[in-house]
Amino acid sequence: MNRPIVVGIAGGTASGKSTVAHKVCERLQDCRIALIDQDSYYRDLSDMSFEERLEVNFDHPDAFDTELMVRHLRLLKSGEGCQKPKYSFVNCLRERETVPVEPGDAIIVEGILVLGIEAIRKELDIKIFVDADGDERIVRRLTRDIKHRGRDFDAIVDQYFKSVRPMHYGFIEPSKRWADVIVPHGGHNDVAIDMVVDAIRQKLQASSSAR
Repeated sequence: MNRPIVVGIAGGTASGKSTVAHKVCERLQDCRIALIDQDSYYRDLSDMSFEERLEVNFDHPDAFDTELMVRHLRLLKSGEGCQKPKYSFVNCLRERETVPVEPGDAIIVEGILVLGIEAIRKELDIKIFVDADGDERIVRRLTRDIKHRGRDFDAIVDQYFKSVRPMHYGFIEPSKRWADVIVPHGGHNDVAIDMVVDAIRQKLQASSSAR
């Protein structure tokens, strides 16, 4: 079995990176694709009260269980499956249930810091950064967190200025320099997404012909 192609898709909060990841997967339906999202690998904070959890800086590299994520990536690269954690953004807790992920011809790794954390970046073959205007991102984040994560407006704005914005400029935006491809205008840039899919297909075909 050939080693799978590992594609990292990074970008700021609500930049459209998840949309890009899912569109790439949809357009590669004829291939076996494994999808790993960094959001599932937030550290277990069950030893904290809910109030304490709300004060955690979830946009800092230390918020993630990178060791577990890298371990799972290496399992998938070796042709084995893994049990991906399931995280509740409403309660800020890792749930008991896990999600099975089967190995594939390509592994898509998506998250704000998949380029910014060296241990993850080293596992990637293709590195993509999804770029979007800051105003668009904060509006999308407000909409998402109010509708789907049970947050109120004031708390979201406070968190944005306290941690999200400074972490973006401290860790996420600088990671753009590691990108092989930058996708501008968020998750609806179908021309750029098609180019990414073509690049993945070429690598998969080259890997297959080398058998």
